[in-house]
Amino acid sequence: MQPPPEQEAIRAKCFHPSGVFVEFPKQDVEASIPARFEKIVSLYPERIAIKTTNQTLNYDQTNRMANRVARAILDKRGDRNEPIAIFLKHDIHAIIAILGLLKAGKIYVPLDSSFSATSIQSILTESQASLLIVNDHDPGRCNSISNIETLMFGDWEDRIDDENPELRIAPDAIANILYTSGSTGKPKGVFKNHRGILHNIRSYTNDIHISREDRLTLLHSCATAASVRNLLGALLNGSGVYLMDPRGESLRGIVEWLIRERITIYHSSASLFRALTDAITPREQFDDLRLIQLSNEAVTTEDVRTFRKFFASNCIFANRLGSTETDTFSRWFVSNDKSSLDNVSVPAGFPVEGTEVLLLDDSFKSVGFDSVGEIVVKSDNLALGYWQQPELTRAKFQPDPYGEDVRWYFTGDLGQMTSDGCLYVLGRKDFTVKLRGRTIILSEIETALIEYPAVKEVAVISIADPNGDQRLVAYIAASHTPAPTFMELRQFLTQKLPDHMVPSVFVMLDTLPLTPNGKVDRGALPPPEQQRPQREFDHVAPRTPTEAKLATIWADVLKAESLSMHDNFFELGGDSLAASRIISRVIQSFQLELPLKALLEAPTVAQMAGVIEGNHDRLATDADLARMLSEVEAMTEADAQRHFDEIDSTITQK
Repeated sequence: MQPPPEQEAIRAKCFHPSGVFVEFPKQDVEASIPARFEKIVSLYPERIAIKTTNQTLNYDQTNRMANRVARAILDKRGDRNEPIAIFLKHDIHAIIAILGLLKAGKIYVPLDSSFSATSIQSILTESQASLLIVNDHDPGRCNSISNIETLMFGDWEDRIDDENPELRIAPDAIANILYTSGSTGKPKGVFKNHRGILHNIRSYTNDIHISREDRLTLLHSCATAASVRNLLGALLNGSGVYLMDPRGESLRGIVEWLIRERITIYHSSASLFRALTDAITPREQFDDLRLIQLSNEAVTTEDVRTFRKFFASNCIFANRLGSTETDTFSRWFVSNDKSSLDNVSVPAGFPVEGTEVLLLDDSFKSVGFDSVGEIVVKSDNLALGYWQQPELTRAKFQPDPYGEDVRWYFTGDLGQMTSDGCLYVLGRKDFTVKLRGRTIILSEIETALIEYPAVKEVAVISIADPNGDQRLVAYIAASHTPAPTFMELRQFLTQKLPDHMVPSVFVMLDTLPLTPNGKVDRGALPPPEQQRPQREFDHVAPRTPTEAKLATIWADVLKAESLSMHDNFFELGGDSLAASRIISRVIQSFQLELPLKALLEAPTVAQMAGVIEGNHDRLATDADLARMLSEVEAMTEADAQRHFDEIDSTITQK
């Protein structure tokens, strides 16, 4: 079913204003990624290929650096198509390593910096990687990894030829293995060949008309499928890929970077987009930005309204649906014409070229329009399967029952489809969720929590707060009294799980509700807003103008009703993102030169009011305010979490 004319009309406007667009030809899919890249290098050697805040490489320089990597790897390992892992910063070196391994005919296995040492070891073991390319950005975790040879990036720099290795790589050679779980559970590696990746890049290129004049963001970790799409979407078309790690940059810094670098195609998770738009001032304009694409999380109508508020009339908004196993299979475009929104929720849209979307019931029969079914993707360019997991591969990837030369992938998502073929996603079938652009399997959090000695029963769900952001809520039934505190549980989990998998809210129940067959009745779990933390003090209303003003800020950010002056920030579901929002508003509201460390160490309204009143004579200049806001926004989620854990420990010991 083809997209309706209005969708095609919007997509037809999705061009760089220069009008320069060269279609990605079908014959280039039947080659290799290095072959296409080297073709682009020969056409545009002097154009910017990669740019970070402190380094720029043109296509010729990028190619020569990648050739050195390829030749160093070939000298060390030969040309066998084998997995080699990468554990590098989110920077130019990571991109060069990926290109070099592909040129050497290897299978690259990227590791994210948020992965625990246990996860990294598990991935290396399962992938059977023969080598690990590292730098010194995390020596502690690198030193804890055993049973694999490591190679320091750049050791070969001065002694290796930089000409193309001229290695013939077949289109069906495996190109990468991307692991969809960074938790302590069993890793799940999705592997693809050159042909499949090139097909997806071709579809992406021709769908949004990527040209050599475009500048694409690379905000996603190189361990994700989104990084492949944007990295190769740029480098296989003569565009520039502009690299930044949002985990180490302030929101204001990213906003200013988008304008300064004249970014044309922006892609991120919905939650990062929301955070960024909070940092935009009315005077700022994004004249060069022609496409904003969100994915990985549910997109709301409020996101579309925000897009229309801040971005130029010729900018296009796209909601993308896909997975590591399928890449993009559905997309919905909306123009910035300020018209009203017809949809109550934002659709996933219509299938992209070469893909068909089915909705099936439990008997594998198609459901009718407006009926609920599991989303199944039908294509001849799906991932090859799950690395070293044949049973899971057979369960999720199945041959076409009608004999066509395609396969079906069962996504586990539930959806509905309107009569014109527009797809709406209703949620996960198997309790796997996406949070801030990362896939999270809720059962893995539950498995970690149940290991805590005082926990008897546990259920973890993902819910949307009033801002539309997803958050993890853990429901706990203790095995004895006193029940564990939320601080103890959080500290326990931070030793076992990545930061993004630690719930922001813990709800203690006497027992979890069960269905008639004995399973946890997740639909009967009480909303966390109805749960109040046990207070050490009676409820205390604001007693001073400062407390009243702060209470309003806290209640608005945390969506907390009946806020007491002694309620603890963490017990109210606060996390590092909420803390940065509160402190930013405090700085702007009181306009004092405040010690940020003192604000961070004030986990109640009463304590924060004391900090403010103790500094009432320290009026801040505009420069002071800008500096303090920049410091707050520069605080990474991981750094903030470590700081909060220290505060938790101090409070627990008192």
